[in-house]
Amino acid sequence: MSAKAAKIVIREVNKNQRLVLGLASGRTPLGFYQRLRLAHKQGKVSFNNVIVFNLDEYIGLGKDYKNSYGYYLRHQFADKVGIKDSNLYLLNGRAKDLKKECQNYEAKIRKQNGIDWLILGIGKNGHIAFNEPGSSFRSITRVINLTYSSRLANAPYFNSLAKVPKRAITVGLGTIMRAKNIILMAAGKNKAEIIAQTLKSEKNRAVPASALQEHKNLIVILDKLAASCL
Repeated sequence: MSAKAAKIVIREVNKNQRLVLGLASGRTPLGFYQRLRLAHKQGKVSFNNVIVFNLDEYIGLGKDYKNSYGYYLRHQFADKVGIKDSNLYLLNGRAKDLKKECQNYEAKIRKQNGIDWLILGIGKNGHIAFNEPGSSFRSITRVINLTYSSRLANAPYFNSLAKVPKRAITVGLGTIMRAKNIILMAAGKNKAEIIAQTLKSEKNRAVPASALQEHKNLIVILDKLAASCL
């Protein structure tokens, strides 16, 4: 799964040195980032001019906090492959004016003529980025309340559920659907049911990822366990 996704991104970066990437955090893409780092180290690809947007961030966590997604993206990818600070766009979970932060982030994406390749994982409740069940298919970058399910899934990183933030900023489903190309990755038996709902059930707001059914350039990469209910 990770190797296939990395191969696509490496190919596209070599075709377009100023590729705009939207990158997910979490467990699923760890192997993907590992392969990108290795390809960079081996001189197979240069990320010097690539532009990167992260997809979500906990409210209240600064970019240097180890459990922030800004820290994750720098540590797993950006700082290891030479992404320029001027080309790295991170949501600020500690912004004084969160509404303005969201509006500015959408403007930055538009200024880059949108995201060329968006890399997504999926939550067990069907969220992509942090678009929780019930999210509007037209939603843009905004503040969202996190579900118990999402907070529980991330509790191990914080050592307790009580320490997991209750709100986050996320790019919206509308923002995601405007990406030119999307790769959705999933691994493990615990993702099998939601993958089946995402791809086979009727598009509905109870499964936010079902919006992807209507994207014209969607690539879904699964391991055997995640595909076991298809």
